[in-house]
Amino acid sequence: MSHFTIEFSLLNKFQDACFIISEDGDVLDSNDAGLRILSINRKNVEEINLYDLIDPRANSKTIVTFTKLIEHNNSGNLTLTFTNNNLSMELEIFITPFHKDSKEKPGKFFIIARNVTQEKEKEVELLRFYNVVERSIFPVQITNVSGDMIYVNQAFIDTSGFSKEELLGKNPRVFGSGKHSSKFWGNMWETISSGKVWVGEVEDRRKDGEPFYTQLMISPIFDNKHRIMGYFAIHRDLSDKRLLEKQLVHSQKMESIGTLAAGIAHEVGNPLASISALVQVILRSSDDALLKERLGLIKHQVNRISKIIRDLVNFSRPSNYELKLADVNQLLEDTINITKVGKKAKDILFEKILSDMIPPIPLIPDQMEQVFLNMFINAVDALNEKNGGVKKITVESYMVDETINIKISDSGVGIKEEHFSKVFEPFFTTKKEGRGTGLGLWVSYGIIKSFEGDIEVESKEGKGTIFIIKLPVKS
Repeated sequence: MSHFTIEFSLLNKFQDACFIISEDGDVLDSNDAGLRILSINRKNVEEINLYDLIDPRANSKTIVTFTKLIEHNNSGNLTLTFTNNNLSMELEIFITPFHKDSKEKPGKFFIIARNVTQEKEKEVELLRFYNVVERSIFPVQITNVSGDMIYVNQAFIDTSGFSKEELLGKNPRVFGSGKHSSKFWGNMWETISSGKVWVGEVEDRRKDGEPFYTQLMISPIFDNKHRIMGYFAIHRDLSDKRLLEKQLVHSQKMESIGTLAAGIAHEVGNPLASISALVQVILRSSDDALLKERLGLIKHQVNRISKIIRDLVNFSRPSNYELKLADVNQLLEDTINITKVGKKAKDILFEKILSDMIPPIPLIPDQMEQVFLNMFINAVDALNEKNGGVKKITVESYMVDETINIKISDSGVGIKEEHFSKVFEPFFTTKKEGRGTGLGLWVSYGIIKSFEGDIEVESKEGKGTIFIIKLPVKS
């Protein structure tokens, strides 16, 4: 034994554990690092058998490999999980046959073992972190200290529209919108470079130019000496929040306009009635043809103003009409027939795709016919403004969950994107002067909202317009 002890005294400065074992696994000698791993004194070293320390649950296949290396007197590398005094550790092992000279039969083996427990734990933690982040629904990016991206998860790729290759190594300004000031970003950099977390709402641009809104949180990443080595950023999509904010503003605007409309109708209605009465009196008391012609023009304009006032009043006050169970498909059929009577619609094809699954729902039939008629008249006008091509209006009804959808499509001139937000505002119209009051869609919007429904619009200039009316089915 002294032979091995003298030799192993030369290995006591090694950081890695060194053992000599028999072919049965008995420890014959160990350096100081090995004694620390075995948690024994040198005098007890011969009481240890490595096979007793190998955890069979974690090493079922590795034990077979370890045994074969010893049986065949071969060298090899492998990782074993040792359990000693209820403590588990991962050891990377190199084993090789050991003998004094070439004439000696190998029966002993030299082992170098490195404790890699912490490294393995870090690998597991990193793998867990990667799986969580990679599968997260929130866009995540990691940058170096200069702000260049070194990692993006799949959600970030999907949201931004850029590929991973287009993002890695690039500064995040590649998808910046340019909407935020240098002071805004300066404050962000000042915060994170001081080791603090920064949170703010940002507007970025997808690859296709479309905006996306997120709440951005950026946190510094520190090394073991508490030096900043990069930044971790996570985005929370605010698109739904922004949409709800716009809908709230729009609803508040419509409510304010309704209140204003009632006041205007009252203030304008009375003097208008007086003007109309005076025109009627003069018309009856005069035989002057020129005067009657001009008074006729005045009467026409007074009637036009009166119609606008009636529309304003209808929108701004609750309806007195009685709710009735109505067949939406039948209302569509009736309104299409009314529309087709007009001269403007004589060359227009109406395509009907009406579902038999639409249940009757409580509505005010006259008001719904007014909504459909406004939609059809707008579609007819849009088609008549277009030169050439097939003039067709497609009317569809279908169920989506517990909601009736009525889709009215035309292949007309379409609506410019900048006009989308104004479509349902009063007095807004894209028609030529004198061809519309701009109240039709506004009134329609109010009617549908009174039935707890909604109207959506899709359009592309030169390609046509789609209006989708959504009405809930109440049980």
